[in-house]
This record gives sequence, C-alpha cells and structure tokens, in this order.
Amino acid sequence: MSDRAKILLVDDEPGMLRYIRTLLEVDNHTVQTASTGEEALELMQNGLEPNLVLLDLLMPGIDGLETLERLRKLQPNVRVVMLSCVNDTKKVVQAIRLGATDYITKPFQKAELDTVIDQCLGTNQQNYAGEVEDLGDETFFVAACANMRKLRSQAALVAHVDIPVLMLGESGTGKEVMARLIHKLSPRAHRTFLKVNCAAVPADLLESELFGYEAGAFTGATHAKPGKFEICNKGTILLDEIGEMPPSLQAKLLHVLQDQQFSRLGSRSVLKVDVRILAATNINIPEALAAKRLREDLYYRLNAFTLQIPPLRERREEIPILLKHFMAQLSEQYARPPLPFSQEMLRACATYNWPGNLRELGNFVKRYLVLGDEKLAINELQPRTDGSGAPFDPAPSRNGSEPTGGLKSLARSAKDEAEAEAIAKALDETNWNRKQAAALLQISYKALLYKIRQYGIAQQNKNAHKLSAGA
Repeated sequence: MSDRAKILLVDDEPGMLRYIRTLLEVDNHTVQTASTGEEALELMQNGLEPNLVLLDLLMPGIDGLETLERLRKLQPNVRVVMLSCVNDTKKVVQAIRLGATDYITKPFQKAELDTVIDQCLGTNQQNYAGEVEDLGDETFFVAACANMRKLRSQAALVAHVDIPVLMLGESGTGKEVMARLIHKLSPRAHRTFLKVNCAAVPADLLESELFGYEAGAFTGATHAKPGKFEICNKGTILLDEIGEMPPSLQAKLLHVLQDQQFSRLGSRSVLKVDVRILAATNINIPEALAAKRLREDLYYRLNAFTLQIPPLRERREEIPILLKHFMAQLSEQYARPPLPFSQEMLRACATYNWPGNLRELGNFVKRYLVLGDEKLAINELQPRTDGSGAPFDPAPSRNGSEPTGGLKSLARSAKDEAEAEAIAKALDETNWNRKQAAALLQISYKALLYKIRQYGIAQQNKNAHKLSAGA
C-alpha cells in the first residue's frame, strides 16, 4: 500500500467522483476534486501541487486529453492516470503519447486502483535501474537510463491496448527484446509468441510460412501445413525486418490487420484468427514509402503506436550492467568461469560507439570470455580514424613495418579490409540492393546483413566503410 499522498481527482460524473474519493480517503490520501478540466487547471494554476492526478478521459468542455496536455505544461513531472472506458483505445493511445503514466478502465475495484497508485507513487514500483528483467528464452531487458525507463513505461501501457506496435531502431538495439517485453506484460502473456524474420525467409516462401498451405497448393506440398498466424492464434507475432517483405505480400498482411482473416495457399475457405501483430524494422521509412518498397496503407496500419529504440551509444549508463549480465549468461552457457572487467576495460567499453549495438556488445563479451585476453579485448575497442576523422580499421602498414599484434593480426586486418571493400563494391554496383549484392558475392542475404553491420558499411559514406572490423 502506498504512503499517504495528495491526489487530484477529476471526473464529471458526481457518483463516480464520490465513489473514487471514498476509496482514496479510506487509505488516508488527501483528495482534492474537480468536475471539469477547466476547474482542475485552475486549481493547479493557483498553486495546487498533487503527487498524482486521476483524470477522466471523456468530459464535456475541455476533455481529458486536452486537460492532460495542459496539466503537463503546468507541471511537467506530475504523474497522471487516465480513467477510461473499454472502447476508448485510440484515446488511450493518444494519452500515452501525451505522457500519461498509466490508465485504468472503469468500472474498477479498489484493489485495481491501489495497484495503479502504488506503481505511480513508487512505493511498489519495480526499480529497473541497475536491474535485469528476465523475459525468458535467454532474453532480458535493462532500463538503466531515462529514455529506456520511459520506453519501458510506454511498453507497459501499450501492452494492455490490443493494437499493432511498430518498433524502429538500428540493427541490434533490442527491438525483438522490446516485442517480448510487450508480450510478457500483455493479457496474451500465457499464449504463444512467435518471431518471423521477413528478410531471412525467401520471398517465394514467406507467404506459405505466414499463412500456411493446403496439400497440392504447389509442387512438393504433399500435405496441408498451418502458417505462423494459425499457430499464433490468441498470441503475439513479431514481424521482424518488415521493410523487407515483398509489396505483394504486404497487401495480404494488410487484410489480416484489418479483418483478422486470411486463406491458406491453395484454399478458398477463410480462416479467422486473433493475433496481435508487432513489427520491427531498421529501414528509412520515408525512403521506403517514396520508393514503394513499403505500402503506405500498411505503414499507417502498423503505426498505431511507435517505439523508437535508441542505439547503445545513447544509453551508455547501461553498458556496465549489460557487460556483467552477458558475462554471467555466457559463462554459464560455455561452462567457463566468468572473467572480471577492469576499470580500464569498462572505460574503453563506455567510450566505444558500438555500431552493432547490443549484438556487438554480446559478441565482444563472448570473444573476451573465450580468448581470455584483456589487452586484446581493450585494443579492439580503441578508436581509429583517418585524416578526415572518419573511423576505420587500418590497412597493413605501407612502409614495411608490421602492425602491432604480429602476423596473425596482419593477416586478419588484411582479410577484413579486403572483405569490407568487396562488399562495399558489390553494394555500389547493385545500387545498394542488398539481395542482388548477396547473390553477386555468393553469400546468403542474412550473412550479408551481418557483415554490413560487422564492418559498419554505410551507404552515405562509402569511402569510410570499415568501422569495426572483427567486431
């Protein structure tokens, strides 16, 4: 139970106002009431500084959303819980975007109200700073900085609103982790969670992978097979790399989003499913829309709520926590004793930019654990720049002197440089069509994406394409 607090209650229904006030005063909270948004704003303009505002979403005059926006301007740090009706999903989403701390659906019991107040006032609120939230399947979530705590709070709110969520961010920032967090916090948590990587499955197989097929639908289809949407009924599906889905298939996905129904390949019957769709991508959305690689109607349907996951370089406070957790996790996986992180290594990790984000950090810890060489690990993170200040991995010395690290280091550096240059050349020749470039290089599309991340090859700066060779 939370400590006594000063609460502003705003609701235009006299009966609801009396009922909630009674529930609050039973726990000795100090309650100030207002029956309109205008009255609530006037109270706060005249000096009222509540610990918490309980604000009805639907009110005559200034409605709950406008009141919320203006309250937050008057007192940016005030916590606001929206009181909403079941069918106000869009308004609840707007409230989350405007900074609502939580919401509760009317009618509610005292226990529900107590839980929300406890969470908002911090008495019973989990402290995520410095803690690791286990999501199962060896995935975990860390919120040790302000922007990640805000994202975690938004994820917790939107988890209870059954709408699509689009997660944006660089490769390796943890978009799948965020999707798993939303699923875990949602009413579907006890149901199936499935991830489909739209870039890893060939375009001609992706439709059958998602929607299934009947026997005889195509050569080799000897028996019927359900698709991911059927398997995931009542659960959550993550469509990763949604920007790589063929436009023709995007139209069918749009139909599922709109009507929650589809047909298997080779079937005329319609299947109805109840699946929550989450999507993730690292593409440039405006460019993809302009180039017609992403359907505009699908984007706006998926974009009911967007979570922008920041890169690791913008949440450096989390690096020590992540390092220690990766070490504990990997040492158990490889049956090796965990290695310590010296202050020198922690400083090197804190200043490195991590172009591959969490994925690169995890691989770094894995190499350190396996090789056990701290100096080599620290050297790997040292900043290297050319004359223009652009980061790169140096080529073998031209004056005949051997680079530090001996012949093995020389060979590795030469190999990395040659490979990065070959990939950059293939991307240039195909006008950055990554699927064509993968075919030209005779490697898988997934392998090409990994190597682009590994070497930090950027389309905008083709001359400085070796950011982190070997990482």
